[in-house]
Amino acid sequence: MSDKFFFKGRRTPKPAYGESGYNTKRQTKIGTEASPLQLSVQSEERKQAVQAIADEQGLFAIITINADIEENIVQLESILNKPKAVVAEAKINRNDPCTCGSEKKYKKCCGQ
Repeated sequence: MSDKFFFKGRRTPKPAYGESGYNTKRQTKIGTEASPLQLSVQSEERKQAVQAIADEQGLFAIITINADIEENIVQLESILNKPKAVVAEAKINRNDPCTCGSEKKYKKCCGQ
């Protein structure tokens, strides 16, 4: 709502769009056409294997072959090995059937 209905005095200006906390300059996602993966391998066979992995995951990669330097596929490995969120099992309610198979309620069997 506007300030003018609540008090008489100077109105507070609205903040500029860039100052409102909305992130307008997000980083581009790595592995897309705009920001492909930069990988280096040592042989043509390894390049084909890494390219197959990238294609399978739907990633774009620029792979260079250079036998003089060490293989560098860290960007690809970081995308493939992202940590998964831990999902906790549902807690047993007192009135649910017991998990031991006794056909009693949990509170009367194992939940004492």
